[in-house]
Amino acid sequence: MPSDPRGVLHRPTPPPDTTVRYGDHPDQIADVRMPPPGAKARPLVIVVHGGFWRAEWDRSHTAPLAADLAASGYPVAQLEYRRTGQPGGGWPGTFADVVAGVTAVPQLLGLAWAPPLLLGHSAGGHLALWYALTAPTPVLGVVALAPVADLAEAHRLDLDRGAVEALLGGGPSEVPDRYAEADPSSRTPPGVRSVIIHGLQDRHVPVEISRKYTANARAGGGNVSLIELPDTEHFALIDPQSSAWPVVKNALQSMHP
Repeated sequence: MPSDPRGVLHRPTPPPDTTVRYGDHPDQIADVRMPPPGAKARPLVIVVHGGFWRAEWDRSHTAPLAADLAASGYPVAQLEYRRTGQPGGGWPGTFADVVAGVTAVPQLLGLAWAPPLLLGHSAGGHLALWYALTAPTPVLGVVALAPVADLAEAHRLDLDRGAVEALLGGGPSEVPDRYAEADPSSRTPPGVRSVIIHGLQDRHVPVEISRKYTANARAGGGNVSLIELPDTEHFALIDPQSSAWPVVKNALQSMHP
């Protein structure tokens, strides 16, 4: 594993092949990387980045994983969306952007012939699982990396100093309808296969959140599995240079021929 676990967040990476726009706001865009010519056709991977939904973090830190996946034959779109701390971010704009982006990007790329895979990390893992609950357009599957899969519990734990309250505009007792809509743990599990991967050394999102979500989803009939990785922290899951990365790629590969 790299000595600096956060090094991936700022690692230089070649620019994307193109950037597409799915709305009028400057953040309603996606960076696109295409596989090498002649590569075996694989489904589009839409990457939903983390950062506790805050404006301080954008899609750029997922560039290394996107470049690695593209080199492995996947078309990849790094989805951007409005985040808390900026106009339109939070409820409901952040959620509306994910719906609009996941719906529009395959069409914009001429890849609407097959449902995409969703790969989400941390807050992006929450958004990927949430999208799969309603899926206005189908997805092939979800790989959620250390997802914030229980918003009420994340609020109780005060993860990232009020991140959930900033996202939804209050706590569960103040805006219960928003939690009922936005919290994957309070909804019927998604109809598509979901794989959750979580490191046991994660200090940002406790693995207990994924354990509880997986158990409840499976009890509700959901096709959800959890892979726990010892000696793995939060950012190793998005780092192609880490020992955890092959596990992430294997999870994606298990969802398509």
